Amino acid sequence: MGSDIPNRDADGAVQPPPFDVGAASHPGKVRRVNEDSFFVAPASGVFAVADGMGGHEAGDVASQTIVRCLGSIGLPVSAADLLARLEDRILRANAALQEIARDRGRTLGSTVAILLVYEDHFACVWSGDSRIYRVRGGAIAQLSRDHTEVRDLMDRGLLTAEEARTWPRKNVITRAIGVREEPELELEHGTLEPGDLFVICSDGLTGHVEDAEILERAAAAGSQAVSDALVALTLERGASDNVTVVVVRYLAKAAAAGRAGSDTVVLNRAARREVVAGQETIP
Repeated sequence: MGSDIPNRDADGAVQPPPFDVGAASHPGKVRRVNEDSFFVAPASGVFAVADGMGGHEAGDVASQTIVRCLGSIGLPVSAADLLARLEDRILRANAALQEIARDRGRTLGSTVAILLVYEDHFACVWSGDSRIYRVRGGAIAQLSRDHTEVRDLMDRGLLTAEEARTWPRKNVITRAIGVREEPELELEHGTLEPGDLFVICSDGLTGHVEDAEILERAAAAGSQAVSDALVALTLERGASDNVTVVVVRYLAKAAAAGRAGSDTVVLNRAARREVVAGQETIP
């Protein structure tokens, strides 16, 4: 896998990835098993949340399969290469889940929301209703679009936002990894600005916390503090589902020049250890 020696500049100083990253996950107050998993690899520019489908057997297996495949993504040489590597790992995860499903005679599936960053470019890739938000200039925007039955009805003008809150099938998702022979992903991309903060989360958060409340807590000092605050708020409100939050703040555009070093190997190994363990917060 390469050397474990960190990347250094001309003066010998270690060059950290240009991100402040925090993550937190909790099974909630109703479910015994946490079917969420998360993955962070700052030096590779990959951050993800996967939410195993609670209506099917072994949702935790489904989400962990996805993040384990992401663990081999390695060092990209361009933004296009990073996206190609991501697509390959999702195809592998989908095939693995299809094989497990055949062996068990049951469907396994998981949503996934992934933030990719290469230099000053980012891409959001997702399937299902796990979300990606961006906070910039004091405003919050949902960059992903929920792949749900209720979202489709709202987009077609058949449901209002108020009606959607009590729609009996509001949790029915229309896309997920593992449920079809070919996975369906959606993508949005753009250019980073220093200070951009991204919140990647499972629907266990958004089922209890409004966008404005996410924005309010994004003002906390660090990404770990934001992650912890959002999970704590969800628990205060009953946490009827598993809840997972990954927060990524882009620190400085100039720092991106040192991110292609071998320190990614060390960071990837640490991230994989946390993912395999379940839902531990990555320091």
